[in-house]
Amino acid sequence: MVGQLADRIFDPLRSLGRFTLLIGRAFRSLSEFRLFRKNIFEQMVRIGIESIPIVALAALFSGAVTTVQTAYQLVSPLIPRSIIGAVVVPSVILELAAVITGFLLAGRVGARIAAELGTMRVTEQIDALEAMGLNSVGYLIVPRVVAGVAMFPVLYVAACFVAIGGGIAIGHATGAVPAGEFISGAREYFKPFDPIFGLIKSLVFGFVITSISCYKGYYTRGGAEGVGRSTTEAAVTSCVYILLADLVLAATLLNL
Repeated sequence: MVGQLADRIFDPLRSLGRFTLLIGRAFRSLSEFRLFRKNIFEQMVRIGIESIPIVALAALFSGAVTTVQTAYQLVSPLIPRSIIGAVVVPSVILELAAVITGFLLAGRVGARIAAELGTMRVTEQIDALEAMGLNSVGYLIVPRVVAGVAMFPVLYVAACFVAIGGGIAIGHATGAVPAGEFISGAREYFKPFDPIFGLIKSLVFGFVITSISCYKGYYTRGGAEGVGRSTTEAAVTSCVYILLADLVLAATLLNL
């Protein structure tokens, strides 16, 4: 009984320690960049380019829905309709584009990374790489983490443009707010730090998703069942830490 309680208390600390050591090995492996340069570009395509359609679709509907709901709330004739643009655009730039993209990538990219590495672990392919003298962390983990950090800001920028475009289109189509007034309101209340904050969030989210997914996959145990468990844990844990990072970044950077 006492032993089980101790395990429950110390397991998170052990996991944190293993995660820290793994990421430390990954950073030290950056000196071998030329050996896995090709893998980085392959992962950039798989993580970034192939994710554009689903990210764009989600951003389009998010921007449109936010515009419709904002127009629904502004029922007073004393409030100018340009306020809709002033509300929607910061909401997209500061929160929606980064967080929705993060959730999508946690499910699509994070689960895939965990499944790939988990399968390699249970089929002893990672052990074979180590036996051949290859740095498995540098070969398997570094390209995925670097590609995630590099491509997530690209997806974030694309999501911002698509979401704002969707908001303008639905506002004009429904008669809630003409496109000119929408853009005028967005410009009037635009803050230069907003996109910078969004890019910082996207960099952090990209690291969180790929590093956690690599960790879950790299230390998979238990055959096919273990692979499934690691895949689920990677997606769920990534989403939880995205929300935590979102709160921490907002509380620190937006209060400057």
